[in-house]
Amino acid sequence: MSKTLSFKTYSAKPDDVERKWYVVDAEGQILGRMAAEIAKVLRGKHKPEFTPHIDTGDFIVVTNAEKVALSGKKLDAKSYFSHSQYPGGVKFNHVKDLLRKKPEKVIEHAVWGMLPHNNLGRQLFKKLKVYPGATHPHESQSPIEMKVN
Repeated sequence: MSKTLSFKTYSAKPDDVERKWYVVDAEGQILGRMAAEIAKVLRGKHKPEFTPHIDTGDFIVVTNAEKVALSGKKLDAKSYFSHSQYPGGVKFNHVKDLLRKKPEKVIEHAVWGMLPHNNLGRQLFKKLKVYPGATHPHESQSPIEMKVN
């Protein structure tokens, strides 16, 4: 008779998750690479207790959003498409204009595209705080500096 081995899969509970705060300086960082790292931390994939259907991620504060870099010719060529669902309601927002007016929207758009598009993704997205300048109001949470390659 052979012995049967029993393994149990760990599933994190929402109350057991310990959240940290990280701060990322976007100055000189490539947008897509930075957004991928931010999405990974927001989702909680950097933790050993990652559970796909539970919010196990941490908070991210991004500063200097206006100084983010884009590779190639994206600064001139890239644009975001939206439609109001009315005839003639097509809108194109070019990255160059968006970086000038609302630089935080560029980073938010990139990170949102890398998160799940469901209730969990919307919950994860609320933990992202983006600021155009170097200052942010989250000093009381004592965020840890996060290096992005």
